[in-house]
Amino acid sequence: MFVLELSYTAPLARVDALMKDHVDWLDAQYEGGVFIASGRKNPRDGGVILAVGDDRASIERLVATDPFAVHGVCAYRITEFIATKTSDALAPYRQQL
Repeated sequence: MFVLELSYTAPLARVDALMKDHVDWLDAQYEGGVFIASGRKNPRDGGVILAVGDDRASIERLVATDPFAVHGVCAYRITEFIATKTSDALAPYRQQL
């Protein structure tokens, strides 16, 4: 599992101009079963996405297609972790060491 932390690198006006395209991209990842949660950080200086994927390289390729990344308005920090404990709702994503 992966935690994707977005940090804005451009003024919010530039971020907001790309928001519809970013949300469309998010929706596609939810439909594809890659993203399981996402939202803005508070204060609003970026966002967080919880993702599942086969490996870090595939997640790196995917985030490079985010309109925010393509247009240089955010930087991604990708943290991989092994989700050995989850809520019952996330049981399908539990992993073993």
